[in-house]
Amino acid sequence: MRSSGSTPSLKESGPAWTAFLLDLVARGLSGVRLVISDSHTGLVAAIEATLPQAAWQKCRTHFMRNVLTRVPKSAQPFVATLVRTIFAQPSPEEVAAQLSRVVEQLSGKFPDVAIILEEAAADITAFSTFPTAHWRQIWSNNP
Repeated sequence: MRSSGSTPSLKESGPAWTAFLLDLVARGLSGVRLVISDSHTGLVAAIEATLPQAAWQKCRTHFMRNVLTRVPKSAQPFVATLVRTIFAQPSPEEVAAQLSRVVEQLSGKFPDVAIILEEAAADITAFSTFPTAHWRQIWSNNP
């Protein structure tokens, strides 16, 4: 992260992110409809404060990494494959329905993961409110 000009910011704090985003807005950034990032509290708050018209989404890759830390290594491929099915749906309604099915399927064996999915539902499916042709480019900030 860099603050205005070329001076690097030493903190990824809310005020540092807010200053960074305000600088971008001052230099002409406009029309932002979606921001995809990791979920640093300061960053999310700064996005809400400086880009109120934009939706926020947690990066799918970052989310998956967080989820997989909650399950044994031996179960990670299964859980990762199951969670990925949420993003493979053809419509917003089916994304939501598949997320519910995945939560239900994981709730018995991996209740922590099911809770994380439920709590993050809006944060990981914001992409589904945009045209489906754009989904592959916007569900993650890791291409």
